[in-house]
Amino acid sequence: MTLTQDLANLAAQNADRIPAAAQAVMAQAGADIAQLGIEDQSLKTGDRLPEFTLTNALGNPVAIADLLQQGPLVIAFYRGGWCPYCNLELRALQQALPAIKAEGAQLVAIAPETPDHSLSTQEKNELTFEVLSDIGNQVAREFGLVFTLPESLLPIYQSFGIDVAAHNGDENFELPVPATYVVTPEGKIVHHFVNVDYKQREDPEAILTVLKSLKVTA
Repeated sequence: MTLTQDLANLAAQNADRIPAAAQAVMAQAGADIAQLGIEDQSLKTGDRLPEFTLTNALGNPVAIADLLQQGPLVIAFYRGGWCPYCNLELRALQQALPAIKAEGAQLVAIAPETPDHSLSTQEKNELTFEVLSDIGNQVAREFGLVFTLPESLLPIYQSFGIDVAAHNGDENFELPVPATYVVTPEGKIVHHFVNVDYKQREDPEAILTVLKSLKVTA
């Protein structure tokens, strides 16, 4: 089963489980976020990757320039380990990791969670790639991906047992739109997937297709 199918199944399960009133609020919030124009304004194919260094789950700095020296890079922005759709995506990326590495590429995931929560996410999903903490969404902001969680969603998330502020270590309630980028060693973005619908993610098969094309054109 593909990631796309897994995500669709999860969305169907949630549609049966979540009360209709909450679903209506969530749908309106999604529409409001879509109006922000993030998909149009964020970094795209053909743009240059900004240089940055972030802390990994063990508290060690990871410079993106060092990773690019090793070959192409896949970057996945996700909302947090509290998001079930993100966890599905991360597990799918872990399954695809051997194939990604076989194409000579590296993989990192980025979220605004604190390193402690990033470590929990990494351990929970048994991830062997770097999970980086983008505190305050500073890097996601450079990519044009950041939005503020609508206030209408906060009590709903709380009813789900989700504490975004605790995960992020601040009270800003800012998140990145989930996004996937493939970058050449020279720092050029050659593929992007940005979708304000958090239930949609780039399937690893599409990522592998891009990586294979890089080897062909190299």
